[in-house]
Order: sequence, then C-alpha cells, then structure tokens
Amino acid sequence: MKTIKKQLLIILSVCLVIGTSCDGYLDRSPLSGPSDDNYFKNEAELTLAVNGLYSALVYHPTDDMPVNLTIDDATDIGWDRNTSPLQSLGRGDHDSNNDYTRNIWTNAYKIIGKCNFVLDNTGKLEGQVASALLQRYTAEARFIRAFVYQYLLDYFGGVPLVTTRVPLSEANIPRSSKEEVLDFILRELSEASLDLPVSYGGADVGRATKGAALAIRARAALHHAKWTEAAASAKEVMDLQVYELHPDFEELFGYAGESSKEIIFAFQYLRLQNTRTHGVTRAFLSRNAQGTSNKIPSQSLVDAFTCTDGLEIDKSPLYSPETPFANRDPRLGYTVALPGSIFFGFQFETHKDSIKCWNYSYGTATASRIDNQDAINAYASFSGYCWKKYVDFQDKDYTMQSELNITQVRYAEVLLIYAEAMLEAGTVDNTVYDAINAIRQRPTVNMPPITPGKNTEQLRELIRKERLYELANEGFRLVDLRRWNLAEQFMNSTLYGRVPRGFLSNAPTISTAGLVNYNGVTNRASMRVIETRKFDKDRDYLWPIPNIEVVTNTNLEQNPGY
Repeated sequence: MKTIKKQLLIILSVCLVIGTSCDGYLDRSPLSGPSDDNYFKNEAELTLAVNGLYSALVYHPTDDMPVNLTIDDATDIGWDRNTSPLQSLGRGDHDSNNDYTRNIWTNAYKIIGKCNFVLDNTGKLEGQVASALLQRYTAEARFIRAFVYQYLLDYFGGVPLVTTRVPLSEANIPRSSKEEVLDFILRELSEASLDLPVSYGGADVGRATKGAALAIRARAALHHAKWTEAAASAKEVMDLQVYELHPDFEELFGYAGESSKEIIFAFQYLRLQNTRTHGVTRAFLSRNAQGTSNKIPSQSLVDAFTCTDGLEIDKSPLYSPETPFANRDPRLGYTVALPGSIFFGFQFETHKDSIKCWNYSYGTATASRIDNQDAINAYASFSGYCWKKYVDFQDKDYTMQSELNITQVRYAEVLLIYAEAMLEAGTVDNTVYDAINAIRQRPTVNMPPITPGKNTEQLRELIRKERLYELANEGFRLVDLRRWNLAEQFMNSTLYGRVPRGFLSNAPTISTAGLVNYNGVTNRASMRVIETRKFDKDRDYLWPIPNIEVVTNTNLEQNPGY
C-alpha cells in the first residue's frame, strides 16, 4: 500500500499537468471537484478514486493518531493525559458535544459518501475496464464502506444506513436498527469477499483481500453475538492457509514486521512528500526519548498479566513484590515499557528518586549518565509506564512523522474470534484449544498451553483474559467490556499509577473476570491516583450521536441518557 500511495501521487501529478496544459482550461466543469459529467471516464480515474478511499479511511480523530491506538486510553487499561474529549470519555462525564466521538462519526460518513460515489458510478465503465478489475474495485469500495459501518455500529448502535448518494433535500435519514445495519455489514462483506483476491503482488500489496473481508465479517458478528456466523467466517480465514502467527511478538509492531503473514489489513503510511504520517511515536515515548508520554497504560493492566506459570500474580508462587516484572507473561514487556528496562535507547526508570539514568544509544556512541526526565519532569508518565507497541527506534528523527503501518486486523485476533464464538455457540472442540494455544505458544511468548476439558465458565474466563494479554492497546478493550456486560465493573473505578517511590508491597487480588482490586494492598495509599472513572450502565454502553447531527436531522433519535 505504500506503493498505492506513490501511485496516488503520480496520478495526481499527471492530472495537474494535463489540466494546466490543455486548451480550454477555463471551460472545464465543474471547477470545484469531480461530478457525474466529468469523472469516471477511464480506468485511471477509477483507480485514483478507489485509491482515494484507502487514503480517506486513514483519519485521526485526535493527536494525529488512528482510532485503534487511542481508544484503549478511555478504558480501564489506559489514560490520555491531555485535557481532551478522549479523557472525558474515559472519565465518563462526556456529552453529545464530545469532539472525539463527533470526529469519528463525521469522518465515517465522509468515507461512506466517497464509497457511495464510487459505487454509484462504476457502471459507467462497463465495457471500458476489464470486468475482473471492475468487480475487484467494486468489492474494495464495498469492503471499506462495511469496515466503517462496522465500527459505527460498535460505538453508536443503529445508525443511518446510507448506501447511495442522496440529495440534500432527502438527507434527513433516520437511524436503521442495529439488526438492519449488522445484516448489511455481514452481507456486504460476504459478497465482497467473493470478488477480492486472496493476496496481491507488486504495487497492489496492502489492498483489501478476501481474508480482510472475512476477518472483519467475523469481528462484526462476534461483537454482536452472532456466534455461528463469527466462527464460520473466522474458520474461512483460517482455511485460506495464507496467514500465520509472526514468531516475534515484539517485532510484529515495528517496521521489521510490516510484511508479516500475520497482518491481514493495515493502515498504510508514507513519509514521501508527507503523503500520510502519524504521531504515535511522540505520544507513546518516554520523556528522555523526546516523547510526551500522554497516552499511557494503567497499573491495573500491568497487574492483570499472569506469571509464566499461567497464574495471576495473587496466586502464583513466581510473583515477588520486590521484583514485580520478573517471571511474567513476556507480552507484558512487549506491550508496556516497564521500569528497569531499556526503552528507545535509554534506561527507563520512573522511580522518583532515580534522578539520573543511562543513555545507552540515543544520539551517542558511548553510554552516558543524564538527568532522568522520566523521574523529574512534571509531565513524565503519570502511571510510571509507557506503551511500546508501534514505537520503533527507526523513527528517532521522525517522532511526529512516523510512516509505520498500523495494523487493523491480524491473524491472532481471528483465532481469538474463532475460540470465543465457538465457545458461546456451544460447539467447543479441540480446534478451540488449538487456536488459543497457537497464540500462547508463539516462540517469543511460550506461555503454558491451556489443557482441554475446561467447563464453559473456565474457558470463557481464559479466552477473555487472553484477548487482553494479546490485544492490549490495539483498540478492542471498550467493545470487549461492553460485549461481556462488564464495563460497569471495570470502568467504575479509580485509575491508578505505580507507587512513585517503590512497588506494591503485596499483590492485589484479581477476580475470575480479571478485575484488579487494590483494597488489600497495604501501601495502596502511596499509589498515584490518576483519576476517578465512572460508567453509567444505562447510558454508556453506547456513545452519543453528535448533538449537531440530532439538531440538523430531526429524524435522528439520540441514544438514551444524552
């Protein structure tokens, strides 16, 4: 897809050259943009339009970051330090004027409108463009539109289902039901998958594939309790036999993992001519590494990861309060920058008495002692931890202009969808254990396998926790907690950071659902209180429809409680 971006630049340049050199320049119609009269005349214009859909899909609702790398910071496992609409969502005091939710809604319908424009016009090129290519481009547009409707449904519930361009006079469209939108998504992705290739070569690598359509279909079905549909679509992806788990979990989220067979679909970025970049690196990095540390993981996430024996820290003999990060699931250290580790070339230490630390490789040939900004800076990580996924040292000089692709769906998620859907459908067999254990026994993870014979409640607990260990900071936590009807338990709580000058004196208690409770920690009073969260079970299982939309569209009904 980086090559798709380059193609887009080339096509735009050609169009500019042609437009400014042709006779009758002032006679072109219209000057404000493409219309039915002057667009979709040839394959090049269709290619440009479809490529533009991918570009539109990559939008950033806040802090120059995509949705899936920000939304976990409005849940129990993360926090946004900025006084922002995202922070308000996490606190639970948001309303229908929240800019974060409005940006997602507005951009979603912009993308849907672009898709509808393409789909309404492809018929003009029948007989002029090879039928196979025309079918594929149509399927790509349908995939992108369904992808967008899928997350609108997750966040807002039933939404206006717009499948063709409508004149302004007919724009006051009411909401379709959740069931209608879900049926549309499942049908669109099923039909699109028939015309999408299993894989691409050359310049087309990164476009939507059959596997991508089926994987998003499985996700949509799982999120809305269509267990049989979810399991079937996930199994179709598995049966394609083109995807596999990347052996190095940490590498998967850096430049070295961009071509991994685990990645099914990713947002594509390219620094060339600043085509499309993101600022994830700066937001996640430590203060020593010139980051802002304003998107951070919580103490409860750190404590949720098990020990290497598969037991929670309040139950495992391997856990020691003196060395709390030793003998832990390796994914903890791959997901979270932990005190005492090396992070982006620096000794990462957030103990407030560690006023000096080591710079091992950032801009220096030899190790040197420096003032430790991660301990003394007032805006160092409030929790004492930083996110590590999608932080790559290759971006050292481009922390606000990263071109690292951001994965939207990967094979590990498909395996977890399959396991959960099979369980909830009541059809557990050995393939469910195989799916979970493939993830747990990835070579760089090597966690103990889950042995067969678990009852429904035991297996449900294990699968839900596995989703947290595997997918933390990839944008799934809010939807997961809502789907499991656990959001009011996990998000009505105090959000804690580390003890600023020490560790927890003893392990917190962890419930079978995975809820971390610090009431029995003897030095709990020394933990940093970041904020108090609330979650209204009668309101917050859905986001508000943006107020401006309800005001301007009188047929649009607001979600309850807003």
